Amino acid sequence: MVMQKNGGVSRRKFLKTTGAAGTAATVGPWIISPKVLASSGEVNVLMWSDYLPPDYIDAFEAATGITINYTGIGSNEEIINKMKATKGQGVDICSPTNVRSGQWVDLELLQPWDYSRISNMKSVNPAMLRVGDIEWNFGGAGSHWLPQIWGTEGVAWRTDLYSPPGGEPSYGNIWDGSAEGHTMIRPHSGMLGAGLYMETIDELEPGDVWRAYESEEKMRPIWSKITDFCIKNKNEIQILWNDADTQKNGLLNDGVLVGQTWDGPPLALKIAGEPVHYQAPKEGSLAWVDGMALSVGAANIDQAYAFVEFAFQKEHAGKAIDTHGYNSAVIGADAFAGDAYKKNFSESYPGSALANLNPWPAEPQWYADVRTEYRNKFVNA
Repeated sequence: MVMQKNGGVSRRKFLKTTGAAGTAATVGPWIISPKVLASSGEVNVLMWSDYLPPDYIDAFEAATGITINYTGIGSNEEIINKMKATKGQGVDICSPTNVRSGQWVDLELLQPWDYSRISNMKSVNPAMLRVGDIEWNFGGAGSHWLPQIWGTEGVAWRTDLYSPPGGEPSYGNIWDGSAEGHTMIRPHSGMLGAGLYMETIDELEPGDVWRAYESEEKMRPIWSKITDFCIKNKNEIQILWNDADTQKNGLLNDGVLVGQTWDGPPLALKIAGEPVHYQAPKEGSLAWVDGMALSVGAANIDQAYAFVEFAFQKEHAGKAIDTHGYNSAVIGADAFAGDAYKKNFSESYPGSALANLNPWPAEPQWYADVRTEYRNKFVNA
């Protein structure tokens, strides 16, 4: 997610600044500083399970002499729970999604970044940096979050076995019977996608899904309707996913024909030559930014900053997105990705799809708690 719906960084400003991400202008080359090259030791990274491909880790360790201890995770809840359980000890860098600031602000598990220690900050998309400066500036101490990877959640399908009715994908494809029970979702975001679809078939008022973020009083009647709809049509769902591997296996091995997924997993399959396509649905894909946060218990501070500087080098960021299929917050990284990445980006966001992004609003704790209540009701039905 890249902004708040009400306040924060506007979608228009975000898209204008990013240049639609795939066509951003490059900036001058960035080189790891001699201090970092002379470094050694280790850095403990708690990050999404597919963000650090083996070649990326090898390149970092060769360039810096620093060993990455990488713990892969599949959800924001997992990040928060692991950090709370250890009070941040044993972790140097974790990777929360931008909209989760309201769930971190009172935990006292993060410390602010010192921008003066990052020589290549100008290589990072400034609109995304402002998300940290505004929404993660806890207690006025400075940004506790730096952008790294952005992507979307939309619709993926097996091109050899399924075609969206009418030719344009919709969140409704998961629920409308067109795949005869061979669909998949992540429960909480799949339910939100169902709500956006319900707005188009007059089962919710236009704007209800985003209106639910305004207060618990507004949220409950809206999510009650969404939950009832999802339970009524639950027989269409074959798999409930929670990480990248489950999405890949669902499409490749487990009989899923269509699903609401992140962009990265199906595009990684597509790059590998599998009959899979990902595309922004007509209701608009859901956009997010995952970042890097410095743990209050970090024992390897110099190594953590070396990790950030490496992540902000466009060549390494570009090679990584060529593997995992997401998009980089580093301006010009796409120039170092291959032709397959560029082709997939264009095909995933045809026409006005980028202008029609739905950046997830920031999620206060009350919203997360109530959503979990309805999510559990659906899952356990």
